[in-house]
Amino acid sequence: MEYKKSKYQGFEMLEFAFEGRECKLVIPKNPREDKKWFYKTEYFTAFPSFQIEMLNRGYYLAHMKNITRWCPDEDTDARPRFCELLKKEFGLSDTCMPIGMSCGGMQAVYFAAKYPQYVSAIYLDAPVLNLLSCPCGVGIAENKLYEEFLGARGITASDLINFRNHPIDNVYKLIENRIPVALICGDSDRVVPYVENGKALSEMYKKTDIPFLEIIKEGCDHHPHGIDDNTPLIEFAEKYYK
Repeated sequence: MEYKKSKYQGFEMLEFAFEGRECKLVIPKNPREDKKWFYKTEYFTAFPSFQIEMLNRGYYLAHMKNITRWCPDEDTDARPRFCELLKKEFGLSDTCMPIGMSCGGMQAVYFAAKYPQYVSAIYLDAPVLNLLSCPCGVGIAENKLYEEFLGARGITASDLINFRNHPIDNVYKLIENRIPVALICGDSDRVVPYVENGKALSEMYKKTDIPFLEIIKEGCDHHPHGIDDNTPLIEFAEKYYK
């Protein structure tokens, strides 16, 4: 396989093409023997503090460019092939832990629901789970992304009224496969409101005994993602990414 070496936050990064998509793999300085890895589903460089912490703990970090952030089936179905490539070419572990922020959270849920054999646990941060909320702005969300979504997916707001494949409609599959979830949201998010998105997932998970971490940031809008002290996330990942 041909790849280009570069640097990411002081770590070696390999950049290569797979199925016509730009891909990245960041190599930890002291890799774990089990070669576990995190999959940043979207916005690779955004709000990186947690992924840098995990690189420092020996985990790999990977990303594959999507057709669009609005998650057509082609993007979801490319992910298992990407996982198999990383396993074959670099010896990475059979399962990953996706990091899904905003639209990346939507992508992580669709991926884990359809291909649970590749996902050990998930970190979701202000995830898009209800498409009527974001991008459509039917409830209290700001309606600034609908035209982009319509252009990317060709699905109208009217279509979404009877749509039965919102990300939240797939959460039961995560529960069926007992996939642990860490959820971080701001309680004042105007782009992807917690009460229209993350709250439904939280209520579903709290009815189970599946490991679930929820951190609600008081007064926080959609940005910034992440938390000031990553300790709860680190502890969750190291305990439940098996």
